[in-house]
Amino acid sequence: MTPATPAPVRAPAYRSRFATAVFDVLNPVPYGLFVGTLIFDILYAITRNVFWGKGAAWLVTAGLLFAIVPRVINLCHVWIPSRYPVTRLERLDFWLNLFAIVAAVFNAFVHSRDAYAMVPPNVILSAITVALLSVAQIVHALDKFGFREARREQVR
Repeated sequence: MTPATPAPVRAPAYRSRFATAVFDVLNPVPYGLFVGTLIFDILYAITRNVFWGKGAAWLVTAGLLFAIVPRVINLCHVWIPSRYPVTRLERLDFWLNLFAIVAAVFNAFVHSRDAYAMVPPNVILSAITVALLSVAQIVHALDKFGFREARREQVR
């Protein structure tokens, strides 16, 4: 008799529940902060009150800080191989969020200018950021909607 070989260690068939929970809690926060940035930028463009420009600068900075953790989790989930398949919608969500964050970084640099030199690039970059994140939120919702479950039901 030969000794039995140990069974290979398998990767879990599910995603980390902790990482998923942290992602689900923190993912909408930057979106709200960037929407607030857009509102403050529009108010600043209309009123020229420096308060709105400074508030928008703080909001875009806070949005970028809160975007770090969910983007790192999304980066690991989408690009590190695992047994759990990654859908095209998840990859599209990743790219939309990445481009939105790049636009937000440029927006943060625009907000570091003199108060009257911010308009109109601040409104344009805020609108681009919010538009990309809006599409990303829709894509993320469609991915969670569960087209995979609908496909399984059709096969049976």
